[in-house]
Amino acid sequence: MIVTPAKPGLVAAVGYLSYPAGNPRALPFQPRFVKHAPPRYDARLMHVHPLITDSATLANLCARLADAPFVTVDTEFMRESTYYPELCLIQIADSEEAAAIDPKAPGLDMTPLLELLTENEDVLKVFHAGGQDIEIIYNLTGRTPHPLFDTQVAAMALGQGEQIGYSNLVDSWLGIQVDKGARFTDWSRRPLDDRQVDYAIGDVTHLSRIFPKMLERLKKTGRGAWLDQEMERLADPANYANDPDVAWKRVRVSSRKADVLGRLKAIARWRELEAQGKDLPRGRIVKDETLGDLAGHPPRRQADLAKVRGLSQTWASNEIGARLMAAIEHARRLPADEMPARDDRKPGLGKDGVLVADLLKLLLKIRARDIDVAPRLLARSDDLEALAAGVRSGLSILEGWRFDQFGRDALDLVEGRMAFAVTGGRLKMTRAEAE
Repeated sequence: MIVTPAKPGLVAAVGYLSYPAGNPRALPFQPRFVKHAPPRYDARLMHVHPLITDSATLANLCARLADAPFVTVDTEFMRESTYYPELCLIQIADSEEAAAIDPKAPGLDMTPLLELLTENEDVLKVFHAGGQDIEIIYNLTGRTPHPLFDTQVAAMALGQGEQIGYSNLVDSWLGIQVDKGARFTDWSRRPLDDRQVDYAIGDVTHLSRIFPKMLERLKKTGRGAWLDQEMERLADPANYANDPDVAWKRVRVSSRKADVLGRLKAIARWRELEAQGKDLPRGRIVKDETLGDLAGHPPRRQADLAKVRGLSQTWASNEIGARLMAAIEHARRLPADEMPARDDRKPGLGKDGVLVADLLKLLLKIRARDIDVAPRLLARSDDLEALAAGVRSGLSILEGWRFDQFGRDALDLVEGRMAFAVTGGRLKMTRAEAE
């Protein structure tokens, strides 16, 4: 391991988190500057702060956490009646202290916390199933936490299934039954009671104990490096940007006519902008099925909107109805390069190709079983279908560790160098004999 001095009290460690006495522990993420201090994971040493509602206390907390090798992060939010999730609580912890922060507290300056999460590259941010938490932070800052680590994804590499829930994760790693009593509370109401705050903080204190254990397990299995690509994908801001120009791709319609899809693109964009501007769920503006009807059977006049299923009579004369008609009138045919591909027109994926793809999926199950890893971490269905269709480049399963663990055998299967066999009632793979 090569280390280079970085700044007082810190070292740059290549692929390692450094500890005293030459005790390096492998980390499954890119090299970062980390503190030369042994972590303490004993819950009895964890200091839990009262609910933070003032700027000075929050700033002091963030100043201390800025020197931690990692922090665990969770949020509580509501989004039933809004477009953007309404942030109601943020919980954060390192190995020594934990706190819940009330973003609704009057005058609270959240800047130190948001800077810690999005600008401090020296601190690893640990989430569990953190997609929605990351989305909230992105909405507030235009940036995502980085570097980050998701324990649900890491659990896939450790054979704990594709979407292990937080409660099951805590039970499996710590033997603790999580109290779910406050799970479905209305987090927007104030004041929050002690039970709510205790429940929320537990999400990060448990995670701060689980994360080091996961690192140790990943070190022993040698699978930490597998996660780099997945963590970087989770941190990609493009995953959380709601681009109105691609909103139409979320709406299912049966038609493949360019004029219909062009109208769908235009009115889906209109709906997205209306929902964003009013901070309302998309379905509160217009439901998906109504968008499909409008795209396939566009009204000629605004007065005709009164006849459209899912719209009220008022749309025939109100301003939102006028904006919808403008979107329909300015719609253009969808360009050829934006047309979605037909599943049945993928190159080489006819009836035989579908069968080959099914064989690849079976191979994936066997391989995932043999190495005790979640199948989705090894390969996705799109890659398997592309391989079955004859694609031999640009696939994740043909690169890096995925090729070593699965892609090589998958390629051998489709090219006739490998076959299935049953030995002792167990389905296995075997090398095909040369003719």
